[in-house]
Amino acid sequence: MSTTKKYKIHKPAVTPQEAFAEAHRYLKNAKETISKSPIKFNQYQDTKYVREAAGIAYLSALRALDAYLLKKGVHSDLLPKSFEGYWAAKEKYIPLNGKLSAALGLVYENLHIFAYYRGASSVALVKDGFDNCKKIIDMLEKLK
Repeated sequence: MSTTKKYKIHKPAVTPQEAFAEAHRYLKNAKETISKSPIKFNQYQDTKYVREAAGIAYLSALRALDAYLLKKGVHSDLLPKSFEGYWAAKEKYIPLNGKLSAALGLVYENLHIFAYYRGASSVALVKDGFDNCKKIIDMLEKLK
């Protein structure tokens, strides 16, 4: 008899519409989470909420990329598993778009690296990351 635990893996969204809806929901949840931290001198005071919100918002941008890739016919099992994979998929499937590239770079740097990993608490840095998540979602929803 095996004593190994079996974990149920969350079923990913299978349609682009479901994935875009998840991206919007993640961003909304991130905004709700960051609002729990008080602000003093243009810095969030509770880094627990900053890190949590930054991680959720970063995932919203990646989920929007998933949605676009699904719309382009990429099978859900073949969606990227790393930031490098997402960047390569963006280069392959998305028409040359400097605004999207810049927004994705800022989301990665501001939210994933600085706020999530390093605990940066600047209100401007986090808000800029959130704004760029929204831009990514909106741009990808409009692309054919």
